[in-house]
Amino acid sequence: MKIKLNKVQKIKVLNSSMLFLVMQQVLLREDEIERDQEHFYVVSLASNNRLLNVELVGLGAVDESLVKPMQVFRIALLKGAVKIILAHNHPSLEMWPSDADKELTDRLIQVGRVVNVEVSDHMIFTPEEYYSFDDHGLMKVLRNSKKWVPPYEEEERIRNEALKIGLEKGLKKGKKEGLKEGKNKGKLEAAREFLRNGVDIDIVVKSTGFSKEEIETLAKTVH
Repeated sequence: MKIKLNKVQKIKVLNSSMLFLVMQQVLLREDEIERDQEHFYVVSLASNNRLLNVELVGLGAVDESLVKPMQVFRIALLKGAVKIILAHNHPSLEMWPSDADKELTDRLIQVGRVVNVEVSDHMIFTPEEYYSFDDHGLMKVLRNSKKWVPPYEEEERIRNEALKIGLEKGLKKGKKEGLKEGKNKGKLEAAREFLRNGVDIDIVVKSTGFSKEEIETLAKTVH
């Protein structure tokens, strides 16, 4: 359900308090919707933080909203938004996020990374006050969460980090032993790092250029 905004409300959202003023007005004027239910909104923003759209995507029971990821990002993608802010009310007037609120935010952050739309904040609000995940440092914590990271992405991250570490070590040694030999030692260090992190042998072979037999032999020496 699209929420109609007037020109005054289509502001540049520079902080959470500015958005709260808009959401406060939205909630108070929705007389046709039960106020004892949670309303889950998606606020779409342009690159300059101008408010593009507010969409009601979920209407749940008193203590939960039923929200699916593609409902959240559908309008944002159609509007060409580069970031979104999640917002929902707590009819209980409780301001602290529930475990379910954190879980949903964690998941949507990862979906946003896939579709290239940043989830920049999640706001819980009542007609009188609000709680911002970002203001309280919770968004930073959730962005570092690995729970909903796709396995291939985590694997790629480990591979890149290990390769970087290995090459750095190898290049340092290469100053004395020659650049080529240093790179080879760097790959060897990277291979060891992959194996320590449990990366599949076939992936280590592709990433380092060593033969499968060489990696299998190396694996026996890694602890």
